[in-house]
Order: sequence, then C-alpha cells, then structure tokens
Amino acid sequence: MNDTIKIDNRGDFGLWAIEMAKQIVSDQAFELARAARDGTDDDVRQAGNALGQAITNALMDVYDGLLEGVPEE
Repeated sequence: MNDTIKIDNRGDFGLWAIEMAKQIVSDQAFELARAARDGTDDDVRQAGNALGQAITNALMDVYDGLLEGVPEE
C-alpha cells in the first residue's frame, strides 16, 4: 500500500489492517493456491515466501510509520 494514511486511534489501525490483509490476500494468496493445485514443490515454496514477504513488508511499513518524528537515540 503506497498511500499515506493517518492513524489516530485503534479503530483507524484496525481498518488499515483489514484493508491491508485484503490487499495481500488478493495479490498473493491466489498465487499460493494456484501453485498448491498446479505447481511443483518449488512453486509452492516461492508463492509461500512471496506471501510471507508481503506480510513482512506491511508490518515494517506500519512500524516505520510509528517511528516517524521520533528522535533517534
């Protein structure tokens, strides 16, 4: 997700998390399911890794957003 959003409370964060999960599933989970149905073990592994990387990227994005404006020690 490349758009900047402002999260002021828990509800905003919840909405962001739901939308992010929808995006990740629509982008990555289909490829994992297809690989599991039609692909080799390597195809499944690659699709699973891509799904995991998408989740990691989303978590790192929100973490980086939490640190914006916080002075480094």
